[in-house]
Amino acid sequence: MKQAIKETHYDNKKNPKSQFDLVRVEDILFKKNPKDHNQFKNHKVSFYVIMLITKGAGTHSINFQEHSYRAGTLFTIRRDSIHKFYKSDANGKMLVFTEEFVIQYLNEPQALKLFHLFNELLGASKLQLSQEEFIEVMELIYQIEKEYFDINDTHSLEIIRGLLHVLTTKLFRIKSKGYEFFEDNKYLTQLIFFQKLIERDCFENKKVAYYAKAMNVTTRTLNNITHSIVHKSAKAFIDEILITQIKGLLVNSQFTMNEIAYQAGFDDPTYFFKYFRKRTGFSPKQFKEKL
Repeated sequence: MKQAIKETHYDNKKNPKSQFDLVRVEDILFKKNPKDHNQFKNHKVSFYVIMLITKGAGTHSINFQEHSYRAGTLFTIRRDSIHKFYKSDANGKMLVFTEEFVIQYLNEPQALKLFHLFNELLGASKLQLSQEEFIEVMELIYQIEKEYFDINDTHSLEIIRGLLHVLTTKLFRIKSKGYEFFEDNKYLTQLIFFQKLIERDCFENKKVAYYAKAMNVTTRTLNNITHSIVHKSAKAFIDEILITQIKGLLVNSQFTMNEIAYQAGFDDPTYFFKYFRKRTGFSPKQFKEKL
């Protein structure tokens, strides 16, 4: 019987009050054996992660999407994402931090950029850095590493926070090159609010009209919001998030397929199976078995 997805919480035994940690990818792949989860099985993180691969190659899974990587690949993983490692010979750096470590010190536009950077629905979780970009990012990580491990005085965490802000802003600039970017889009705040509502309510409410009413806008405006930024209808945006939530439910549940259909808010299990297959290419049972 498959084990439910473990939720991993921030736990920095070395410096519990820091809300920040820096670990090596190779330590996770070869040395550390966490007590609260298996790094090679799907697990949910309650913090943010920036992971840079410096050597080797392999595959990493984020929200059930498989991503190949090599030296220079960088992942941005947001809080509440489900991810897992695959065994490989990779080396790299992982910056791990809580929302409180960064957000409380940012103004609203800066905080919005951070949420945007880590939001896989607004831009890919994976970046492949050029040689120049890789050097720039590594220089900042080296500075953070020096403050964290070598200097570690009363000023270090504040300096690390500043360096992390510079790093995330640089990554935001790099990521923006690959998109028709929307950092100044008037609808961005509304889209993120819409996304949070869907993630909270999608098992109970799947209709565009429900979310339009909750946001005090018309369904036409809601479609304008999603088309303007993610180039899809509001219904397609709901479906995309709903499928990810259903995948988490499938992996995380010991119930029958019919019971899962009802939990996901489908009165007719047959329609649930058709809905899932149409959007993933797999039946719910096939998806669960292949993990």
